[in-house]
Amino acid sequence: MREILLNDLLSLSEQDLNRTKIKFNHYNGETDPLQEFLLNPEIVNNQWLFWRKNRRNFSTGQIAICLVRMTGDTWLLTTIKEVTSELGIQKGINYAGVEKDEYKKYFGRVVVKYKKTDKVGCRNYHTVGKELIVQQILPNVYNGEEFPGYDNVVLSYKQLDIINRMGKRDWIAALESQKAVYLITDIKTGKLYVGSATAKYGMLLSRWRNYLKDGHGGNKLLKELVNEKGFNYVKENFQYSILENYNSIVDDSVIVMRESHWKNILHSKSVGYNSN
Repeated sequence: MREILLNDLLSLSEQDLNRTKIKFNHYNGETDPLQEFLLNPEIVNNQWLFWRKNRRNFSTGQIAICLVRMTGDTWLLTTIKEVTSELGIQKGINYAGVEKDEYKKYFGRVVVKYKKTDKVGCRNYHTVGKELIVQQILPNVYNGEEFPGYDNVVLSYKQLDIINRMGKRDWIAALESQKAVYLITDIKTGKLYVGSATAKYGMLLSRWRNYLKDGHGGNKLLKELVNEKGFNYVKENFQYSILENYNSIVDDSVIVMRESHWKNILHSKSVGYNSN
């Protein structure tokens, strides 16, 4: 059976294909456009799509298709616009455009497989069209990864922040009533912090929300780190995961005991961020 190509869905005419370009957007070393899309799709559909860095990507009258990398070779279709004008900006948002209404039902729902092997951000449709394979059509607009189970939780600060700000129901329900021993990893240095979430100091969601507020959650060495390197250091380099989780009826003393166990196992007091 032949694979379904993106244009099998879009049905762009040959004339339209000749004036269509694809903009591939992915992590640029500072910002992940997929996370931007979750918080504000228009940032991706305007700024990321129509950003110019020296070279021209589009010209007036062309059709611009915006793809955002999800993982590896999978990309999310976020918008399709017709370019209405160039703004004469050498570095910045250089184009204006209007969305193609006939394709709106696909925005944020079509997942495309494409193996990108070069650094070119914008390509003519004819050069890549036969490689743009429809992998999935989501039932609703993409709103982030589903809760993967406690054993598989690994979140960057930005991912945790998005889950909290969006109020992702599956994540909130899973975390708000759980006691846990959790791990914070500084991915830049490898240093670890082991913490516990109990009824006394707030369940797991409440505890992690404290870190979202200030980066340190009141912990001595983490507070010193934030004071020295700034809150942005935490936002760029901290990762949150669960070592053990317990339901709310388990006594707090059990969680505290297991927290001590993990501190010893991981040496988070001698070479990490635990002060006691």
